[in-house]
Amino acid sequence: MERKKKNVIIMGAAGRDFHNFNTVYRDDPEYRVVAFTATQIPDIEGRRYPPALAGELYPEGIPIVHEDDLPELITNENVEEVVFAYSDVRHEYVMHKASSAIALGADFVLLGNNSTMIKSRKPLISICAVRTGSGKSQTTRKICELLIEKGKTVSAIRHPMPYGDLEKQTVQRFAEYEDLDKHQCTIEEREEYEPYIDKGMVVYAGVDYGKILLEAEKESDIIIWDGGNNDTSFYRPDLNFVVLDPHRVGHELEYHPGEVNLRMADVCIINKCDSADERDIQELEKNIKKTNPRADIIRADSPITVDKPDMIKGKRVLVIEDGPTVTHGNMGFGAGLLAAEKYGAAEIVDPRDIAVNSIDITFKKYPHLEKVLPAMGYGDSQIKDLEKTIENSDCDVVVSGTPIDLERVLEVSKPLVRVKYELALDDDNVLKELLKDF
Repeated sequence: MERKKKNVIIMGAAGRDFHNFNTVYRDDPEYRVVAFTATQIPDIEGRRYPPALAGELYPEGIPIVHEDDLPELITNENVEEVVFAYSDVRHEYVMHKASSAIALGADFVLLGNNSTMIKSRKPLISICAVRTGSGKSQTTRKICELLIEKGKTVSAIRHPMPYGDLEKQTVQRFAEYEDLDKHQCTIEEREEYEPYIDKGMVVYAGVDYGKILLEAEKESDIIIWDGGNNDTSFYRPDLNFVVLDPHRVGHELEYHPGEVNLRMADVCIINKCDSADERDIQELEKNIKKTNPRADIIRADSPITVDKPDMIKGKRVLVIEDGPTVTHGNMGFGAGLLAAEKYGAAEIVDPRDIAVNSIDITFKKYPHLEKVLPAMGYGDSQIKDLEKTIENSDCDVVVSGTPIDLERVLEVSKPLVRVKYELALDDDNVLKELLKDF
């Protein structure tokens, strides 16, 4: 007698959800994944996880629907298991989702690292965080630079952002600026990949992280995992760095799965110490020592530089910031606003009254945003909305705190000043000592 399959829904945001499916459910005949649900990222539902990625058990692929449809799906599809698989949300939020699923009769599941982490054949270092926007990527680039100085060949693998054609995005390799256009990258994707290209480094991303790892291992002595949001690593690390933000002290114990990262960390890097209050830094150190007393603690700065500081002084400034950091990352400011204030802007233009269409919707969804414009650009229409919003501004200059050159993707008449920031330590030897075995 054939055993009845267990019906499953995976809740996600086009990232961890696909990885959990690939590593746990794809080839298991005891399960039937009836759908992925999608949230956080605009317009990523309405697609299908394609048969080429879903495997032989799913010849028609798997639908991706909006998370609002979850209760109806649980009931109509007799779902027995709901898997929560996205990041950077409060513990309370996770339990509200659990309560909703359990009330409808389904089990609520959080998969652990033993189920989902892939082991590399090469030494692997992971860089994760307790909140999005803490400084993972600049930390990753710093570690890559130190390893390259030692003569090692290094590839970074970035947490997924597959917002387009999933089959075409199975394995992506970025080494040239042309690769960004080839893969039709969104602004958010460019914010992660372009800084690597600026430094002559290689970064991989995509959908199938088993296949991605195999490709990266072919050209690398060492693999570096560059996490997304505050998600845990997709790979089992030999050394695990976790970055913390003293501007959001307390969040390291309040957000999922950031607290998991804190408890797993070998090394905790407290970033942005140059712009944070010493009392907050000390409070963060206390929380680290209480939660994970075995972890080493390093303080780091995130110094800000701009390419044209004279264009800011005495001017009316519109500030643009990295989208995820100031939206679901809950930061009311970023490097752009700090730079505008540091270099003497006369006025910060309020972007809320000039926002159009999807940008206006973003401000209504994130009411804590008052002084900065998030660099939202998940598709062509949203990029156009961002351009129109900038053009509506009665500003003298735009200060861009995103990690990329926005003039590569936007067509605006306003002059633009670009802000840059990198990880800085008082003594690089601290990191070098930690990396010596690699």
